[in-house]
Amino acid sequence: MNTPEHSQLGKSSAYVDQYDASLLFPIPRAAKRAEIGIAAGAPFFGADIWTAFELSWLNLRGKPQVALAHFTIPAETPNIIESKSFKLYLNSFNNTRFADAAAVLQRLRADIAEGVWRGGPAQSVGVRLMGPEQFDREPVFELDGLSLDRLDVECTHYQPAPELLRTAPEDGPVSEVLVSNLLKSNCLVTGQPDWGSVQISYSGLPILQEGLLQYLVSYRNHNEFHEQCVERIFMDIWTRCKPTKLTVYARYTRRGGLDINPFRTSHPQALPGNTRTARQ
Repeated sequence: MNTPEHSQLGKSSAYVDQYDASLLFPIPRAAKRAEIGIAAGAPFFGADIWTAFELSWLNLRGKPQVALAHFTIPAETPNIIESKSFKLYLNSFNNTRFADAAAVLQRLRADIAEGVWRGGPAQSVGVRLMGPEQFDREPVFELDGLSLDRLDVECTHYQPAPELLRTAPEDGPVSEVLVSNLLKSNCLVTGQPDWGSVQISYSGLPILQEGLLQYLVSYRNHNEFHEQCVERIFMDIWTRCKPTKLTVYARYTRRGGLDINPFRTSHPQALPGNTRTARQ
């Protein structure tokens, strides 16, 4: 079984510039999910929404081509793809000749699907390429919702502290959308900082906003991958605040030309558009 410690994270890596699908390093989701009380079926749907900003290959005449790539990896896949391996894999396209963008798209879709579904029934993943003629269609928007960052709170916890999550049972149910730009965690292996913004939508007893902001800040020194942090946030709110509906969506700033944006929801709904924030 692949583990983060066996990946290329934190290690010197040769940059292969000829196509090599073996560079992709899938890591099972199960172990980290077990830590947060998910032994079988998860109480959420969703996807990991990636953007690759540094994708290039050669056409059949050797002329470089560039594109942005959007990837949608369902949350029910058995594995995630470790991000440095994803970067190395994409770099392996740099000096490889392809007939056209459609051939690149086909190769990306097949390789990533094999990695994330490895060990389970083979299914597809979403892959979309955007050529330079489409770059100006890429808007920048911030996450919608009431900003928690407006609150002047004292913060003393810098490791996840779910006990900070509380509701106001004396008040009636609400439906609200709350956002914060103060999410920060660290890479599970290297300890390098990961910066993000998070949107929490829920229905149920009002969650005390001061405690929710302090809870989000408590991830500041926590070492875990993006996908795992969002699932931990979801499960802590789900189990401690018991909303009837819950969605957690985070957009992390890019590293190595990649951003990862996990989306988890308790109820079926359309995925958000892959629209970057100003910090991305």
